[in-house]
Amino acid sequence: MQISPDMLLGSLIGLTAAILWAMSTNVYKSQSDEATPLAISTLKTWMSFVVMSILVMLPFRTTPFFVPSSAVIFLASSVTIGLVIGDLSFLTAQERIGVSYSYPIAATYPIFTYIIAIFIVDEVVLWSRFIGIFLAVAGVMLISRAQATSDDEDGSGNFDRIGFLLALFTAICWSTGSVLLQIGVADIEPVDANWVRMVFGAGIIAPLFLGSIKRGMPKPTRRATKIVLVAAFFGMAMGSLLYTYAVKMIGAAVASVLGSISPLFALPISIFFLKEKFTQWSILGALLTVAGVILVVLIV
Repeated sequence: MQISPDMLLGSLIGLTAAILWAMSTNVYKSQSDEATPLAISTLKTWMSFVVMSILVMLPFRTTPFFVPSSAVIFLASSVTIGLVIGDLSFLTAQERIGVSYSYPIAATYPIFTYIIAIFIVDEVVLWSRFIGIFLAVAGVMLISRAQATSDDEDGSGNFDRIGFLLALFTAICWSTGSVLLQIGVADIEPVDANWVRMVFGAGIIAPLFLGSIKRGMPKPTRRATKIVLVAAFFGMAMGSLLYTYAVKMIGAAVASVLGSISPLFALPISIFFLKEKFTQWSILGALLTVAGVILVVLIV
């Protein structure tokens, strides 16, 4: 068993992105009473856009900014399908069936990512990787289900077919967006690629936010805005950039698995800082997730 330097470094970058997402997710959750999900998504996207704009203009870059029109199409499609359509679909599913059902269903997206990558970008078919993805996804589902059920006490988790289909559609959107990102970032710098994604993401989500404000959606409080923006710097700006690097180095299939395990890191954070309860299912989910990641990354 020999791991290439790119696989090792890319995996570490992907895990770092997952850790940043886990930390920021807990912060976003703590501000949910003072900011709506759409407001948080808008603040996250615009913070990332500002940070990426600064990075692409740094005077000491080793390579000039370069994004061919062919790459723009894939990058714009990746953020539109994955970030905008996927996230809105997830928010709708969450409202209909609750986070305790919607997130575990949406968290199956690494499976779809691998399948799509096999047909679109000629991803190598490895049964050990298939098994690892299923184990990691099962672990993420157990962790998410256990955590979300404790918060879903208002009955919003009642099942309905439309909510289920929307959650499943979310998984397909996220997986498609990851594969399109892999194609778009293939021949360009990840910083440039992520800037293009954030330009389109910020441009699409802004009118949705403003329209919702006009229709009566409450604005986030100043306190919540400041906290979300700080968390977004690490979670959305740095996290999305690191994920783009990971996709470029190790491919969407492996990167999506590493990115999806953020609940594994969120578990101890939520237990110690948010004082949330954990169950034997959370522990089992963590073990399955670790075993799955080992199979995906190390067994090649």
